[in-house]
Amino acid sequence: MVSINWCLKTKNGLELIEPNDNMSNSYMRMAEESIKVLSKIENSNIWTATTSYYIIYYSLYSLMLKIGVKCEIHSCSIEFMKQLLREFYTPKDAEMIELAFKARIDLQYYSNRPVDESLILNAKVYCKDFYVKTKEIISRISEDQIKIIRQHLRAKLN
Repeated sequence: MVSINWCLKTKNGLELIEPNDNMSNSYMRMAEESIKVLSKIENSNIWTATTSYYIIYYSLYSLMLKIGVKCEIHSCSIEFMKQLLREFYTPKDAEMIELAFKARIDLQYYSNRPVDESLILNAKVYCKDFYVKTKEIISRISEDQIKIIRQHLRAKLN
């Protein structure tokens, strides 16, 4: 399990950058495009799980870029969500992204690990809800909320 402190100290981990609406919008478009693809790949568990996960991840990363947080380590992005975005996401949201992440890894990299088909189906349905929820968060997050999140992350740097 990763920690925020580890993620801040690790290369390609969590990093404060200038908030970037253009990149944020770009990741939301990637999530939207992935949603369109989802119905075309429903006969493939591997690609359904992968695409479902990336819809969730692109949505989350879009919010992170809106806040001004960059990260190339998915488990660190998830930990950031769990620790610093509690005001916006529920424990169920965190659980679902972790389950979708694990399913994607198991199916893509460990072909001998079974993944429950109901988990894949749940992720497929859930990813669209997460996208809508995140789009809503992005539209209503205030500059003050962004500032507070950035201050919390900056405080963990010291």
